[in-house]
Amino acid sequence: MNELAHADVTLNSQGKALVADDERSNRIMLGAILKQVGYEVVQAENGKEAVEMFKSESPDIILMDVMMPVMNGYDAVSEIKALPSDKFTPVIFLTGVSDEDDLAKCIKVGGDDFLSKPISSTLLKAKIQSMERFSQLHSEVNMLYARSQQDQHMAEELFAGAVVSDNVALNYINTILKPAELFSGDVLLTAYSPAGDLNVLMGDFTGHGLAAALGAMPASEVFRAMTGKGYSTQQILSAINSKLLNLLPTGMFMATQFVTIANTLDHVSVCNCGMPDILFLNEENSEITHRITSNGLPLGITQDIDFHDFIEVINIKHGDKILMVSDGLTEAVNEQKEQFGIKRFEDAISSSAAGQSVVDNVSESLQLHCKNASQADDISLAEIPCSPEIFTDTNVELTNTVNDSSFITDSKQSDSIDFKLTLRGSRLCDSDPIPLLINNLNEIDGLGGHRRILYTILTELYSNALDHGVLGLNSSLKETTDGFTQYYSEREKKLKSLSDGQITISLNSRPSKSGGEITIVVSDSGSGFDYSNFQSDTLDHSRLSGRGLQLVYELCNSIRFNPPGNQVKATYSWNNS
Repeated sequence: MNELAHADVTLNSQGKALVADDERSNRIMLGAILKQVGYEVVQAENGKEAVEMFKSESPDIILMDVMMPVMNGYDAVSEIKALPSDKFTPVIFLTGVSDEDDLAKCIKVGGDDFLSKPISSTLLKAKIQSMERFSQLHSEVNMLYARSQQDQHMAEELFAGAVVSDNVALNYINTILKPAELFSGDVLLTAYSPAGDLNVLMGDFTGHGLAAALGAMPASEVFRAMTGKGYSTQQILSAINSKLLNLLPTGMFMATQFVTIANTLDHVSVCNCGMPDILFLNEENSEITHRITSNGLPLGITQDIDFHDFIEVINIKHGDKILMVSDGLTEAVNEQKEQFGIKRFEDAISSSAAGQSVVDNVSESLQLHCKNASQADDISLAEIPCSPEIFTDTNVELTNTVNDSSFITDSKQSDSIDFKLTLRGSRLCDSDPIPLLINNLNEIDGLGGHRRILYTILTELYSNALDHGVLGLNSSLKETTDGFTQYYSEREKKLKSLSDGQITISLNSRPSKSGGEITIVVSDSGSGFDYSNFQSDTLDHSRLSGRGLQLVYELCNSIRFNPPGNQVKATYSWNNS
């Protein structure tokens, strides 16, 4: 007792200590030491009391005897450590035993240290100091973890707002989106073009987690901005590639699948750069009808990529489905490290009943295979139905807003704006002038809801001049079973070998008090074509070819071809009142 009474006290601690011992003299002795170092002391005579005292007093440190009546120290500490708490409360066992197994049990049940009786006050104070350091470190770690969680939550909201929230048609696209961590290195983006086509991009960044997800934000920004302005698939992919090449560190890239579904639901353009096969399924039995394998490098590796070479055009029918998938699905493993694999994936597809979602069947098969195995990579699968509902949210008006032929602009000619753009030779192969023209018109005239209609008119007139005027393609190719595939294959061949030719687009925009009028003149260097079948009074809506010009006739106030058919003049009027 003399050692306890006269010990030199240099500690400056505060808090509450719980002493659990069935011997009163031991409680008094231990309490005296704890008070010397600044603790308020509460006492318990057995393990059960110690558990109740812990619940009511929330001590900062516990000194626990091993052998006590009612409940021993082992059981008491087991119960205490099992209680939910964010606070670290160190436990020092006080034991008279010296058996190694008994001492090891002190640690096993949740003790943080132990002292053998008789107790040395110097050693006890040192142990208390050590436990205080542990408590302080635990508090700091908890604080850092809470801050990290808050930062991750904010980042998750930012990611969701910047990448996910602007997606369209998700109510009709069935998906499996399972990140391996809080953030996914896989990304699914959807957006409508001004013409009302649906662009879908699935990307798989190197790795997973926050570092991988960061690349999704600039990619989504470029994807949506350029889709919204009407740029082509190859232009969008080229811009994303340049953006990622400048931003991502060496060794990080994005494998990409890109699908554009025409709003006519008769064809799809597809590009696969470093991803698993894109699968096309028929409606009747989910049979795989087409596979689009990867034939291009992932984005963000090199600038020297011509995406023209990787785009394929596939004929589709209403009700067909398109599957886009990341390799995290087929490479998912069970507890025996056996991969889910391509065969199980395709077996799950083929066994889907008519009318059943393929995604649901694949998800069930994947869960059955993996069970409780940890997930090593992000898993993504999208099932896109080729049916009209995916265009429900486009808000594209494909009817002329002015049917009154008496609507004539009352503006002066001096108020008009003229554009003229000429493309020659190879520029016809790698340039799309329509977004440039539309964006300039929109900035000057403020086209509002008419932007989409004008985009459609200009696109169809320019495509007609390029395909049939300069390239000399015969649209009757589209009438055959594999017509679109053959047509676009022939188109790509002719574009690659194009060395001359010319298209000129002239625009004259005239405002009025209530709207405006635009006259479009498109001329090409071709020999012309038989335009007699495209007069407004002889339109044949049952044909698979020529529907673009039919649509232009329906949208415009007037359209006239000049002989021999290599120049067309169209007028579109609108009223905003």
